[in-house]
Amino acid sequence: MKAIVQDTYGPADVLELRDIDRPSIGDEEVLVEVRAAAVDPGVWVLMTGRPYLARVGGFGLRRPKVPVRGRDVAGVVTAVGAGVTRFRPGQEVYGTCPGGSLAEYAKAPQDRLAPKPANLTFEQAAAVPVSGMTALQAVRDVAGVRPGQRVLVIGASGGVGSFAVQIATALGASVTGVCAAAKAEFVRSLGADDVIDYAHEEIDRDGARYDVVIDTAGNRPLSLLRRALTPRGTLVIVGGGHTAYRFTGGMGRTVRAPLLSLFTGSGQRLRPMFSRERAEHLEELTRLVESGAVAPAVDRAYPLAAAPDAIRHLMEGHPAGKVVVTV
Repeated sequence: MKAIVQDTYGPADVLELRDIDRPSIGDEEVLVEVRAAAVDPGVWVLMTGRPYLARVGGFGLRRPKVPVRGRDVAGVVTAVGAGVTRFRPGQEVYGTCPGGSLAEYAKAPQDRLAPKPANLTFEQAAAVPVSGMTALQAVRDVAGVRPGQRVLVIGASGGVGSFAVQIATALGASVTGVCAAAKAEFVRSLGADDVIDYAHEEIDRDGARYDVVIDTAGNRPLSLLRRALTPRGTLVIVGGGHTAYRFTGGMGRTVRAPLLSLFTGSGQRLRPMFSRERAEHLEELTRLVESGAVAPAVDRAYPLAAAPDAIRHLMEGHPAGKVVVTV
């Protein structure tokens, strides 16, 4: 099969389209014929090996342990392991593949997949898993967003942010999105009631207004984020943050936030967010998608051979929604 692989860490130039063997599956795994995949900042981290903390975390000190890039996947089941009870060959599925999804075939544990939403194309479905599950957990589980609350989503036009706006709106919150002026109408179309243009206004322009702040951008100091929160508001920091920090990737804020929450005694809750990829989260996203409450936004689609360009566009082009790779 053809796949996007790498032998060493580096920029998108290290990625190559090669012929490799199809993955073999274990008893609890599913083999998927990939129709579409997607890219996210985590793909960039595993491609570059930055921040270096990721290498220490088990992804490979000198080279990637998993050579095939990509995690989001949508496709058709072609084979199942002896212990798989949830899927059968020919079924359309979506989810995540720890062994890489930028390939003609990919394998995934059955608990990382769900039936594809009936109202989505494969390209749209591939845009959902990683970003959608992260947003769902950040908004619903960590922040506990409730009807009538005021929610600020920083990075509202991005992959996670575009889902967070929609999910918070579906939960009955009033949402303000932070984005570039050129993306304002896009963010409003997702359900945001108001938009802050980060080039001209800061998030604390209205004082301590927001019950919840979801920060997906990762480059604002905690003191500024707290100024936008109500006295008993909740800040959720999604991901490691700024890619310019070679060693930690901005993880310092993630570590400091809960400590600050403990020792300031302010009543504000400052919470880091580490997403878990589970079938039940995908199934909840399917319900939201099929009900019309959430719709994945695809910024641009690339063919498999152009996957390096997809990653470059993701990291340099500030896409509106997700960047997808078709197979």
